[in-house]
Amino acid sequence: MIKIFPQFEDDLLIRLFHKGVKAQWTVSDVEWQQPLMMGEDEARALAHMLTPVYLGEQSAMIGASVVLPQMALAGETTSQIYLSSFLMDEARHFEVLTHLYKRLGEDPLNVRQMPAMLRYHNRLRKGDRIDWVWGILISDVFAKNFYQIFSRSQPQALFGGLSGRILQDESRHQAFAEHYLKGAIPQLESARLLELVKMKDELLDIMDNMYEHLLDDAGRLNIDGRLFLDELRAEIEYKAKRIGLSLDGPSGKETTKQMFSGVGEGVKSAVQDLSSKFQGLKASRCDTCFVALLCRTRLVRTAQCS
Repeated sequence: MIKIFPQFEDDLLIRLFHKGVKAQWTVSDVEWQQPLMMGEDEARALAHMLTPVYLGEQSAMIGASVVLPQMALAGETTSQIYLSSFLMDEARHFEVLTHLYKRLGEDPLNVRQMPAMLRYHNRLRKGDRIDWVWGILISDVFAKNFYQIFSRSQPQALFGGLSGRILQDESRHQAFAEHYLKGAIPQLESARLLELVKMKDELLDIMDNMYEHLLDDAGRLNIDGRLFLDELRAEIEYKAKRIGLSLDGPSGKETTKQMFSGVGEGVKSAVQDLSSKFQGLKASRCDTCFVALLCRTRLVRTAQCS
């Protein structure tokens, strides 16, 4: 039931909300005249590698607006409050990265060039609010690791400085997701937990597939793409254990293997379904815009709360 006059607890989510409100910044605060500190080939490589992160910001912005009323129906008042600032963060990231593409003089990749992006965002949009927060935690770890490369290696360059700003927001997002899941996971049945583990492994496998297409671009930026993915996988596995989501024990690996029977056909069907929705879209306008697709998702159609 939605509370008309809730009593806000002074919990972590309220403190994260206050911190986010005080740390707001806009596209006009960015020093766009800072040097890129990269040549044309490197700028093109950055545009390509940034594409999954860029679309992730857009997807998170849309998803937050869908999940927020689910949290309201569940009476999760402080989560609603925090998610309002989260939505603004993601909108800001999407706006500033759009400006960055203009400065680079490059466009993002489109889904026809890297169809795994479609599979990744299709998987994120399934399920209820717990699935979504888990997917956001995984995506935020991915984005954090990507931004950190440039924040540390090129702090005086335009994208390095911009990455530093975004990382401050991402740290709050991860703190929210971990706190929320630590509270939710102990209440879930074992079958539900297995589904979350399955989701993690699906997303990691798709992530690997995406970045196999970008290894050459990573090399142009002196990034070891394989090492990046290995470290990313290790950190996400660590996060899963921190929130109580793991399959430790002698039967864990076998259980996971059984969970994946038939997954391939399910993914294939989902990709075919979403790909058919692109047939009538004009390539010049819609190749990198997921709004039309993401607004017609299962998450939108069913606002069920677990």
